[in-house]
Amino acid sequence: MIVSMNPKSSIAESYRLLRTKIQFSFKDQESRTVMVTSSQGGEGKTTTISNLAIAYAQEGKKVLLIDADLRKPSLHRIFPQLNHQGLSSLLTGHCSIQDAVQPTDFEHLDLLPSGPVPGNPSELIDSAAMHQLLQQLKQQYDVLLVDTPAVLAASDAVIVGSICDGVIMVAAPGKVRKEHLKKAREQLEHVHARMLGVVMNRVV
Repeated sequence: MIVSMNPKSSIAESYRLLRTKIQFSFKDQESRTVMVTSSQGGEGKTTTISNLAIAYAQEGKKVLLIDADLRKPSLHRIFPQLNHQGLSSLLTGHCSIQDAVQPTDFEHLDLLPSGPVPGNPSELIDSAAMHQLLQQLKQQYDVLLVDTPAVLAASDAVIVGSICDGVIMVAAPGKVRKEHLKKAREQLEHVHARMLGVVMNRVV
């Protein structure tokens, strides 16, 4: 978490600049929900969203980081927390928001882990309960940041993108193929997801 460990570094400053650009995109909105994804796995979307969440929290915003990767969740390991209950538990009615959301070691930043891996992740994500949950959480937080599977790995990201206020795509040059990035963008545009921009990761 370089924004916290080395806040004066150029990389940390890049995350703060990303935060500022997102804020400018939503300058007339009090609350916003931003999804961070990639075309395929291993491009750094989870690292990006984690540092972005800390950058928002350092500014004093009340932030909720949501792990909507119900297939291979990882945020509970990055911000070490239990994952016995979380988003999947909420969507199936097995716990309350108060029980599922966990504070992190960073002031103003809470985590909603994925919860137990369900057998029907796409159906849970594409449910009325998911829509209602995001609307409810927007009343409690200034910023919701949603981590999802890669767009080309599962339909979940496309579904979440359609109900978020904006989408950030993370791309790693040398790893991502141009046609994969284009296909991922087309899938998101097909559901009228609002593309805020692309973060080029691992650029030296």
